[in-house]
Amino acid sequence: MNVGKRIIQLREDKGISTNKLANLAGISQSYLRDIELGNKQPTVEYLSYICDALGITLKIFFDDEESQPLEKAIAKLSDEQQEKLLDFINSI
Repeated sequence: MNVGKRIIQLREDKGISTNKLANLAGISQSYLRDIELGNKQPTVEYLSYICDALGITLKIFFDDEESQPLEKAIAKLSDEQQEKLLDFINSI
């Protein structure tokens, strides 16, 4: 798996810039950019920071595109959309 490309895909799905994701994850923009370009490989710790900032788990990060379609669709939602979905589910 190309970790950098996966981060880009998930980041773009959420509509988040590299700078914003770096800020949310608490890492430098240059470090995140190096990861996305494939120049560096993140540790599990830093990848977990990135996943937290994206609102996903490490499991979702490493799942392929064919598995867990509902989780992947939910992960693509904004925080506000996820809250509204949860409100809807709880109202049923």
